[in-house]
Amino acid sequence: MQRAIRWIMSICLIASSAPRGRAQGQNQTKQLAHDIFKQLIEINTTGSVGNVTTAAEALAKRLREGGFAESDIKVAGPNERKKNLVARFRGTGGRKPILFIGHLDVVEALRADWTTDPFEFIEKDGYFYGRGTEDMKEGDAILVTNFIRLKKEGFLPDRDLILALTADEEGGFFNGVDWLLREHRDWIDAEYCINLDGGEFEKDKDKRLLAGMEASEKVYVDFQFESLNPGGHSSVPSPDNAIYHLAGALSRLQSFSFSAKVNEITGSYFERNAALATGKVAADMKAVAKQPPDPAAVQRLSASPYYNSLLHTTCVATMLSGGHAPNALPQTARANVNCRIFPGEDPEEVHKTLERVANDPKVKVSIVPQFTPDGKVVPVVPVPPSPLLPEVTQAMEKVLKVTWPGVPLVATMATGATDGKYTRIAGIPTYGISCMFFDINDNREHGKDERVGAQDFYDGVDFNYRLMKELSSQR
Repeated sequence: MQRAIRWIMSICLIASSAPRGRAQGQNQTKQLAHDIFKQLIEINTTGSVGNVTTAAEALAKRLREGGFAESDIKVAGPNERKKNLVARFRGTGGRKPILFIGHLDVVEALRADWTTDPFEFIEKDGYFYGRGTEDMKEGDAILVTNFIRLKKEGFLPDRDLILALTADEEGGFFNGVDWLLREHRDWIDAEYCINLDGGEFEKDKDKRLLAGMEASEKVYVDFQFESLNPGGHSSVPSPDNAIYHLAGALSRLQSFSFSAKVNEITGSYFERNAALATGKVAADMKAVAKQPPDPAAVQRLSASPYYNSLLHTTCVATMLSGGHAPNALPQTARANVNCRIFPGEDPEEVHKTLERVANDPKVKVSIVPQFTPDGKVVPVVPVPPSPLLPEVTQAMEKVLKVTWPGVPLVATMATGATDGKYTRIAGIPTYGISCMFFDINDNREHGKDERVGAQDFYDGVDFNYRLMKELSSQR
């Protein structure tokens, strides 16, 4: 009888300890993610006074402590403040590697503009505050947490998993992904790339709307509109005024719209979103998804700035300068016009279109060149969309079904620009998958009091963990 009782007690103990063990492991993962996130936010990685190398080295130390061999961790770059972190999780080699990328740098943040210190990790009312919480140190923390978690669990993927956290995505001369592809392609070469700086999962308050998978993005190009004039004394005004010429060209640009375009990615986006919309908007989305898209539906949807940017190349004046004295006619007037060019459209054709739109021989339109650190001009080239690989879409749908049943997977095109530009140009298909939800009505990236939901962050850690395993489990 005593043995029977002991046997029953042992079975009960095993059964009760399993959930406790899982809960303990989840709590440890949650604490690790929190600590890494906090550490990253409190390292200033702005271009002006920050140091990306400090963040890269801090994460390298965590990976070493998490069980990664020194030979599988590299901290390198062309500048002492701009070093990148690359880590390799060794697998069986059954399939080609997957590359996971994120950037460590953040945009500037003035303390006077913020309610809190932007470089202090503040937890308040269910949110994490700090510069980079949304763009994109949350993604960096998610990736490092899960690399360590999988290593400690003894997980053996059927392919190498490569982590690259880099510098100068937000600006500067030392873009880390570009540098790695040029100088150390073998470190990060992969079958495809998952970029956590894209493909946002959208929610409206507590309602999860969709899981975005960004497979395409626009091409970033700046143009300069410039008007020159001999000038003269302001007491003798002349209609031949550089500022007036420039103002006229910009006014014509404001009224101009590039032709609508729809590709596989944006067509899929509108088709999937039609099921989430109602009434005329749903009908217009269906009509736009067809080939050719319905012009009237395009016009109606284009009234929304976001849908307009999905359907067209867009060009907008962003900076102005002109004149040299308050009592002199202006000798120069210049404007920066920022264009986001639809994938596959030739930037030189956009240049010619802008010249036609300016429609003034006194206004010169030219591409603002970008330079490499050694002074070479970076050519502007089209960025191809990435094919919707069944391996990736099926893994996403499977993990979504487990974590958030009913949330649809939607292929998207980024209207901005990410480091996915470099990997796509290099021939590595790239998919923006943020892994966590962001509120469509509370977008604070690059703005004051940047924040993310604490539970959204922890949910993102779990989603990314499941996705990594699904993409790399032995078959």
